[in-house]
Amino acid sequence: MYTKQQMSESLLVAALLAIVGGFFDAYSYIARGQVFANAQTGNIVLLGYYAAHGQGRIAFLYLIPICSFAAGVFITEYVKRKYNSNEKFHWRQGIIILELFFVLIVGFLPSGNWNILANTMISFICAMQVEAFRKVEGNTFASTMCTGNLRSGSEQLFRLFFDHDKNAKQKSVRYIFIIVCFTVGAIIGTFLTIRFAEKAISLCSLILLLIFILMFANTKKETNKEIAK
Repeated sequence: MYTKQQMSESLLVAALLAIVGGFFDAYSYIARGQVFANAQTGNIVLLGYYAAHGQGRIAFLYLIPICSFAAGVFITEYVKRKYNSNEKFHWRQGIIILELFFVLIVGFLPSGNWNILANTMISFICAMQVEAFRKVEGNTFASTMCTGNLRSGSEQLFRLFFDHDKNAKQKSVRYIFIIVCFTVGAIIGTFLTIRFAEKAISLCSLILLLIFILMFANTKKETNKEIAK
């Protein structure tokens, strides 16, 4: 039998989001001051480093994207609660629209003194994306960073080789595919950012628009449940 599955949890949407995530990291590193704006671990470490050296002003600059990331999570949860019952318009589509809007703004911000604002907005965008899109075909994943995906993929490979778990093969391939898509996004982001500088991120708006359109559809997933007689 077949059941409806949200397109937002499909492998196609996850792959596109991973490409966008890889693009963001390459873009922020090349065009916005050699920082990785997707995840906040580095910012927290640098905040502690400069705070320990008594450089409060510089430490504060790293606090801004951290707070922006937290704000992105708050906004995502608010949108989820407000529009979760809407049957015609999925709440995750609202997140994609917000993300698309901020991506376009970042593309128009000049490099240099505006990099702090650009990176702060990218952190906000990534927080919304990683909070809203947390599963791919029922399994947890992250589209803006690879550490969790690498851990999960490696775990599934272990179960495949040592436990002979048949389901682990499909899951491990899925995680590896997401990591490959992230890498492809980073490669594309590198080439385009070198060519178009700070405006290169605008291309991501086209991918996000495609995701928004795809989410109007539902996919069908086969289940093993027997139909009650």
